[in-house]
Amino acid sequence: MLWPFNHFSKPRGSLRGTIEGIYGMIVTQAREPLFYRNLGVTDTVDGRFDLLLLHLWMVLRRFRSVEGSANVAQALFDRFCEDMDANLREMGVGDLTVPKRMQAFGEAFYGRTAAYDAACDGGDEALAAALCKNVLNGEGMENARRLAIYVKIVLARLDGIDDAALLAATWAFPAPSEASESFS
Repeated sequence: MLWPFNHFSKPRGSLRGTIEGIYGMIVTQAREPLFYRNLGVTDTVDGRFDLLLLHLWMVLRRFRSVEGSANVAQALFDRFCEDMDANLREMGVGDLTVPKRMQAFGEAFYGRTAAYDAACDGGDEALAAALCKNVLNGEGMENARRLAIYVKIVLARLDGIDDAALLAATWAFPAPSEASESFS
């Protein structure tokens, strides 16, 4: 299990580069304008957070099948927590409020990952429903279905990456436009 507030051990050496590389890809992908322009994701702090969580979940889900990757997965989650902490402080959230907000981020992460994991087992419509609820604020089931196509493509692409390439951060997310002609 990933511990949400384990900031005591920082990744060193090549692991740090791997984590920065993977986390950078996650953040870049979550900022892709097509999600906001064509799929109904609100271009707000909450919308960006939800897409960030979605991409983080997909990568961490893939790490589950990589033997010996628990430390990498934990370091990636720790990097996410550090980023959220820094963003809160940059937005002017006070020192006394940051821990409460971080707890809320942890609860959001675990709630969404459980929902997405269950939805993946439940089929395409279940995944679309989970995405509609968690990413699209319950609005736009057609957009949620298109987003579910994208998630399935990303999960399949991640599954096709060999473990060494995954751990070396020598891969990339597919373009959102690959998921459906309706993205463009």
